[in-house]
Amino acid sequence: MNPTYDFDRQVAFVTGASSGMGLAAARAFAASGAAVALADIDETALDAAVRQLEDEGHQALALVCNVTDEDQVAAAVDRTVATFGRLDMAYNNAGIQIPPTDAAEESIDQFERVHSINLRGIWAAMKHELRHMRAQGSGAIVNCSSLGGLVGIPGRASYHSSKHGVIGLTTSAALEYAPRGIRINAVCPGTIDTPMVSDMIAKGELDRAEAEANQPVNRLGTADEIAQAVLWLCSPGAGFVVGVALPVDGGYVAQ
Repeated sequence: MNPTYDFDRQVAFVTGASSGMGLAAARAFAASGAAVALADIDETALDAAVRQLEDEGHQALALVCNVTDEDQVAAAVDRTVATFGRLDMAYNNAGIQIPPTDAAEESIDQFERVHSINLRGIWAAMKHELRHMRAQGSGAIVNCSSLGGLVGIPGRASYHSSKHGVIGLTTSAALEYAPRGIRINAVCPGTIDTPMVSDMIAKGELDRAEAEANQPVNRLGTADEIAQAVLWLCSPGAGFVVGVALPVDGGYVAQ
């Protein structure tokens, strides 16, 4: 049974919100009473997600946004505030995985692509969220890192460096903005049963049985389990939690 939260009259902004962990978080925010702005590059999936939320009686806003473009990110955050009047919570989730690559063979294009989305995209979102939250004197931001932000795995140098960078962004900004009434934390998912992971399995980049065995709970996580961690970090129940990188990984990094 999941805990319940009262986010009535609050506003949440979620990137990478058309599927997977982002969509699960957006749905959870909405179910808890928040108005939700969903930002994603996939316009078709985004529109479908927002229509479903609206059909269920929730306030939702679709924002087509490429997080590698700071101007698009700024416009998406500004439109959220213009539409709903404020910004209380944000989950900066948009990210990609890349194929395992020998560190001596990786192309600059692949390195820059994964960093432009996984690291610079979160930097841009957090930057523009903070502009509005700073004026309010309140807010909570959760950035999506990964178990790859806490450990290393052969063949994953570029991806893991992007996710380590998210934690650096998070902790430094958290210390800067905690005195101003804004809490910033990171969530570090393990291997989660999402469309991205399904695609990796289909391409032979990840073995499902091995991934399950690598997590002490012997299964993949669910998008809803990540969403519940995000909601808790945004809730008053986590009011004294600042600058953490919270593993939600079935025990992987505890080994």
